[in-house]
Formats: sequence, C-alpha cells, structure tokens
Amino acid sequence: MDRTREGSFCCGAGGGRLWMHESRGERISSERTRQALAKEPSIIATSCPYCLMMFEDGLKDEKAQSSVRAMDVSELAMEALARKKKERIPV
Repeated sequence: MDRTREGSFCCGAGGGRLWMHESRGERISSERTRQALAKEPSIIATSCPYCLMMFEDGLKDEKAQSSVRAMDVSELAMEALARKKKERIPV
C-alpha cells in the first residue's frame, strides 16, 4: 500500500477509535479499505486485531467481501502450513 512505514495510516482503533462514530468525513475503515482495494488484492493482511476488524467492516461497506478477504498474518501462516502438509509425499 502507498501509506506504509513512517507514512502509514493507522486506523486508531487501538486508541479507542473502534467504538467511535465518525461525525464528519469518511469512516476510517472505509477510507483505508479503499486504499487497499486500489492495489487490487485478493487478501488484505494485517497483524493488528483492530485493523482486521476495521478492514472486515470496510470490505462490507465497499461490498467487496466476496472477492477480497481480510486476514491476520497468523491465518495466512496456518493456511500455508496446511497446504505444505498436504503437498508432502509419504516415503
């Protein structure tokens, strides 16, 4: 994504923003999700549980949850390990 590292765009949920309602402008979850969707991903991965919830909400708002998944990096690792286990050929 364009806004990463020092220039990242934190959703602020860890600071309590998850429970706030936006009174003006765009919802942060929708804005950040649109930024991610602009890269045409099949998966949006995060290691932050709050960002995961915000991306899931954003995908619902953008009606993109059928084509893009929001996942924790630990879920990705588990899926990769499961695939690798299935690929093993018994000797």
